[in-house]
Amino acid sequence: MISPFSIARLPRIEFGAGAVSRLPEMAARFGRRALLVTGARSFDRAAYAAPLLAGLRDRGLGIARVAIGGEPSPEVVDDAVREFRNWDVDVVIGIGGGSALDAAKAIAGLLEPGNSVMDHLEGVGPERPYRGPATPLIAVPTTAGTGSEATRNAVLSRHGADGFKKSFRDDALVAAIALVDPDLLSGCPPALIAANGMDALTQLLESCVSTRSNPFTDALALSGLRAVRDGLLAWHDGGDAAPEARSLMAYASLLSGICLAQTGLGSVHGLASPLGAFFPIGHGVVCGTLVADATRVNIEALEARAPQHPALAKYAEIGRLLSGRSGVDAAQDRDNLVRTLAEWTQRMSLPKLSSLGVAASDVDRIVAASRGSSMKTNPVVLTDDEIKRIVTSRF
Repeated sequence: MISPFSIARLPRIEFGAGAVSRLPEMAARFGRRALLVTGARSFDRAAYAAPLLAGLRDRGLGIARVAIGGEPSPEVVDDAVREFRNWDVDVVIGIGGGSALDAAKAIAGLLEPGNSVMDHLEGVGPERPYRGPATPLIAVPTTAGTGSEATRNAVLSRHGADGFKKSFRDDALVAAIALVDPDLLSGCPPALIAANGMDALTQLLESCVSTRSNPFTDALALSGLRAVRDGLLAWHDGGDAAPEARSLMAYASLLSGICLAQTGLGSVHGLASPLGAFFPIGHGVVCGTLVADATRVNIEALEARAPQHPALAKYAEIGRLLSGRSGVDAAQDRDNLVRTLAEWTQRMSLPKLSSLGVAASDVDRIVAASRGSSMKTNPVVLTDDEIKRIVTSRF
């Protein structure tokens, strides 16, 4: 028997090299005015930018643009909504990394209602229900890691001692179209490939062992993990000379977004929220540096407290998949998983937390702020001491 499950709304997906050439035609179906939400500098340097803008204009679209520098804040979203609310935007086009896509989702969601995004952020403010309607969104990723093109949440941040990293989340924010063109990933430097790739890997791994996983998402997660196995290190080492590996990682990232939107995540992402809010640390860097130790602590806790838990069998299966080895038993397969993740973290030079400004005196407040929505779907409830072990293992 397959237990009942449900799958929330997904975007229409257009995947393939050269797919960006169809973007003007798709955008024109929604109307005459497009708001383009991009990164602050990457779009201007991109080879695809000029042909894309020309194609949009040839289709008769008026274009305005919002440039997002770094991780988007609530203020950036509110400013864009105020500026363009009366411009009668027919379609929002988010093109860039996860920050640009998250900002695009939030802006598209509020152009019509016109209120502040602070009204809806989880864990801060009044958390009022979102009523919509959202402006149609086309999401076009230019990095492979966040899977934001397939999710229903826009992650917004405020940095500093009292900072936060929280989501504006609603099914209405899901993009109408996710256009994934692996060619747009060309030129990514190795450090960005490593951080984003480990983010996608972590999302696939945590989705697979989540308390809300199901056979549908498991199949996607395992497919994505195979793509990470075959693509991440090859792309990291080969750069633009490895186009097949780049395509595999674009696919893996897309699947990671689909999976996390349906299942939730786990302890790595629970910790990524305070670490990204309290310190200027990129989200993918947190994932890459913590995933091996978080997986080890999860496995140890499950073996001690729930030795029949189905997540243990999944960890063993993923260990065989990623390492390419079969141990003498499932415990050795799980050990191979942790060892493989640690080897990848070292090989791609993911930094330790202590080198990023995190000190021993910060650990208690990081742990206290880690029990958000992601931690709630971790396969085992971790104690404060176990969470501290994850953080301090990367000092």
